[in-house]
Amino acid sequence: MNIKQILTVAITITTLSSCTQKLHFQKEVSHAETQTKLMLQEIPKAENNGGSLVSPRTLENGELKLVASKDWTSGFFPGQLWYLYELTKNDKWKQEAIKYTAFIEQEKTNGKTHDMGFKVYCSFGNAYRLTKNVHDKEVIMQAAKTLATRYNPKVGAIRSWDHNADKWDFPVIIDNMLNLELLFEATKLSGDSSFYKIAVNHANTTLKNHFRKDFSTWHVIGYNPETGAVEKKNTHQGYSDASAWARGQAWAIYGYTLCYRYTKNPVYLKQAQNVASFILNHKNLPEDLVPYWDFDAPNIPNEPRDASAAAVIASGLLELSTYTSFSNEYLEKANRILIYLTSKYRFKEGEGKGFILNHSTGSKPHNGEIDVPLSYADYYYLEALTRSNRLKNKQTVIQ
Repeated sequence: MNIKQILTVAITITTLSSCTQKLHFQKEVSHAETQTKLMLQEIPKAENNGGSLVSPRTLENGELKLVASKDWTSGFFPGQLWYLYELTKNDKWKQEAIKYTAFIEQEKTNGKTHDMGFKVYCSFGNAYRLTKNVHDKEVIMQAAKTLATRYNPKVGAIRSWDHNADKWDFPVIIDNMLNLELLFEATKLSGDSSFYKIAVNHANTTLKNHFRKDFSTWHVIGYNPETGAVEKKNTHQGYSDASAWARGQAWAIYGYTLCYRYTKNPVYLKQAQNVASFILNHKNLPEDLVPYWDFDAPNIPNEPRDASAAAVIASGLLELSTYTSFSNEYLEKANRILIYLTSKYRFKEGEGKGFILNHSTGSKPHNGEIDVPLSYADYYYLEALTRSNRLKNKQTVIQ
């Protein structure tokens, strides 16, 4: 056996060894609790603009950055608290979750944004899922009604941004797929099929126009609001219009998986699998399965990673595994992502002002939030941890 063959065998053994590691579930939950307790101590110390800032988003120059309820990330920390309550059954986390969720309620009538699912469903959606509180249901329904006002029947989709009017007449971003959960759930809760129809139409329009032949996705599609015609295909956060922005791919796999959950339309399941195949078989996906911020970034391997994309992918794969014949492959990949996130991308206890994961990338083209913790990385990490544990215990992936 020559040197090259020996090295190949050694690398293979190392890789297999890392794949066969197991998540130390209680240890990871304990770490998340410790960090979140620290976060709760740090929030009152952070600059708060007269008390208008309600949720942690990231670190800027080592300092905790809080955001107002209108920020698209505001619902993630309340959702994180709800997941800790689900994972531990500790009433302390429930009470903190109720407190921070209440800060988001005013967003239920904010029709200036498409991010209603991220804000309201990650907070009030998880609250209702775990407690069945009637008021939480009422907030969900009002939020769904507000989101529905952004739907354009000519386009067949929900408008994403109101800003950037100089670039797009009617922009729709791939991220918007995750806001459909709020609409699907509103129909489930009320019996009003109008929300379901809007969600399906949006998913179908996105399926038709957002994907390339290899199942990578454009970030932004610009439509003509009068005719519904596609005017532009661009990126806003990826490397280039033709590149595959990592978190965009993550939103796509997660989004079409949740669409299949509510509709059982095999077209959505197939699309989720196609996107999963693109991600998992991509030549630029690192060994630890935590992607670079863009699969086509020019300086790989010297590009920032995006742990938030990895967490979203892991959570999506865990649910996807319950619907397909590729369940073992998806489970193995998802758990491997979680293992690497906990071993390489996690803050040590007492560090990071209470964030759990480090090394995420918000928007590199705008030089914003590069190689930092992000609240949505922690949220989807805990969601994935919850889903992994439920599947291990022979339970449904979502309670």
